[in-house]
Amino acid sequence: MMSEVILTERLRLRAWRPDDLDALIELFAKPEVWHYPLRRGFTPEETTVFLERQIKAQDNGEIALMAAEDRSSTQLLGYIGLGVPNFLPVVMPAVEIGWRLDPSVWGRGLATEGALAVLAYGFDVLELQSVVSIYEPDNFASGRVMQHLAMQFDRNTVDPARDLPLRVYRLSKSLWVEHSTIR
Repeated sequence: MMSEVILTERLRLRAWRPDDLDALIELFAKPEVWHYPLRRGFTPEETTVFLERQIKAQDNGEIALMAAEDRSSTQLLGYIGLGVPNFLPVVMPAVEIGWRLDPSVWGRGLATEGALAVLAYGFDVLELQSVVSIYEPDNFASGRVMQHLAMQFDRNTVDPARDLPLRVYRLSKSLWVEHSTIR
């Protein structure tokens, strides 16, 4: 998947590169970016590990998150993409869609725009049968994005490692096809 480039009106979703590290360290250090679930920003070491894992996954042909950059400026804005939510065994096996963007671009519909393109790729190219998305109930913005994507409430649960409440939404391929007007 990660050799693909997905273009939307305002975003370029692409594979990670080692030269993304400096911009990613600056972005991930912002406490708002990782408020859910960490309540703090990433350290440079955590960001390095994140980037190394994503590059390794994409090099191995595994499902990995995609770097999200502004199409006109090429500024790295964060990520939008697919992953495997191993941290939450109750939903496994599953593929999760997620996003983390720079707070300076929040509220502009970029998460929804990018997620719609990733869902199209997941359902149409990867032939996934369903996709989940997981958030803390206090993260209202992420919940709204899931609703814009036509995802349906699946369950409330708890993060087993952090003992935090979580809400799981799910979108089946059949519902995606039925709601093709959202694309």
